[in-house]
Parts: sequence; C-alpha cells; structure tokens
Amino acid sequence: MKLPGPDHPIAITPTPQRVRVLLGGQVVAETTRALTLQEASYPAVQYIPRADATLALFRKTDRSTHCPYKGDASYYSIEAGGKRAENAVWSYETPFPTMAEIEGHFAFYPDRVDAIEIG
Repeated sequence: MKLPGPDHPIAITPTPQRVRVLLGGQVVAETTRALTLQEASYPAVQYIPRADATLALFRKTDRSTHCPYKGDASYYSIEAGGKRAENAVWSYETPFPTMAEIEGHFAFYPDRVDAIEIG
C-alpha cells in the first residue's frame, strides 16, 4: 500500500452537482451524492453510491486490477437500452483505509457509456 502525498496526491470531495450516467439512452445511475476523486494529473473521476445505481443492469465480471493507493478493484458490465458495455464500471469494494470514502461506490469509464452528465 502506498500513501498519497506530494508526489502522488489524491483528493476526494463531494460533487456539488447532480451526476447521471447513461447507456443506450437509459439512466443507469443518478445521484446528488457523488464524490469527485482527483488523483495526481489524471482526469477527475465521479464515484456514485451503489444505492443510486440501477443494480439490476450490472453484472460482476472476472476482471480485477490493483492500485497501490486505493486497493483491488472489481469490474462490472452494464446492459441497458439494447447496449452492452463490457467492464465499464469499477468499484473498490474494500479500499485501503486512506480511501475508505469510496467504499460502496461505482466509477464509470467515460468511453464505455453514452454519457456521464454533471450539472
């Protein structure tokens, strides 16, 4: 486990606007409780509470990855509106203690869903 610091900062803040994720013209997640995770120089990522996603559309896959700062990520595919997005969603189900805020949240690859709308 690595700790965020000056060489690799990570900030988690509440997103002040509504966040909606669409696939196949269908809303698959919508919340006013998203968290914005800004890691180093990477684009900011919206983490949406699982409770604000349509879980019936999500299927866990065998894919997993490891982040030395956040922990092990599990992946999900989504099927909505006649479209399927493979491994489009990830979740740190048991993140490292320094990233505990993102537990119970989903994050979406912007290029695998139709849109992630903020506002």
